Parts: sequence; structure tokens; C-alpha cells
Amino acid sequence: MDVFVYGTLTEPERVAGVLDSYVYVGPATLFGLHLVEGQYPTLAPRGETAGRLLRTEELDALDAYERVGEGLYRRVAIPLEAPDGHPDEAAVYVGDPDRLDADATWPDAGDGGDRDDAGGDRGSDEYGFADRVDSYLEREAVRVRLTP
Repeated sequence: MDVFVYGTLTEPERVAGVLDSYVYVGPATLFGLHLVEGQYPTLAPRGETAGRLLRTEELDALDAYERVGEGLYRRVAIPLEAPDGHPDEAAVYVGDPDRLDADATWPDAGDGGDRDDAGGDRGSDEYGFADRVDSYLEREAVRVRLTP
């Protein structure tokens, strides 16, 4: 699978410490999300982010590095614009800005309020964050483009 990386995983030494096997595909740009610094880098709506495209089958290792199981980051599939022979999507890791102490806000999923259908606070846990990310990705033309 192709993975768009930004922040610490653009450093080859760091990637080699996380993955046993990967291929550097090339420079890439993520459109529709911009880089935000916090405890660790993350992404927020609008703008664009320069990064790198890697190919690896070791998504479990990346998930562990990004602490997906703890809700720190989540992996999402984003459409990939690349020449024939490349996958249609790239994995992208998006960190929860509240947990990363990053100055970023994800818009609410549709109704403009801060509450879900059950009356709970949508931003109080990783499920609220996940819902907002998914909703934004469904509404906006977020994509990764491999730079020629």
C-alpha cells in the first residue's frame, strides 16, 4: 500500500527505524489538509501539505508507531493521483489535535453543532474526532498527488 507521510516520517532514518521494508516512491502533495505542529505534527482542514509517498505492506508497524490503537492518530484512505500502475488510494495518518496539543479544529459533521444525535459532545473522545474527519473527507476533495 502507498502511504503519504509528513513530519517525522519524512526523515529516512526514522522510517528505517520503523519499517523493515519500504520503497520511497517520490515526493507528493496532500491537497485539502495542512500541517499543524503540536506535540507531534498533525493535519487540519484546508490548505496543502508537502510530504513523501512510501510503499510498504507494514501498516501494522506504522499503526503502532502512530499509536492508532490508543486513538492518538487514525489511518484514513485518501484518493491518490498518480500514473497508471499505482494504487488508487494512499493511507494518511491524521492525529487528534486535542490529544496532540495542536491548534487545529475539525468542522462538525454536518449540522454545525457540537452535539451528536444522542446529545453527547462530539469532541469529547476519539469517536467524535473520527466522525468529524470522516465527514470532512466525504465532503471535500482531499487527495494526494505524486509529484512528477
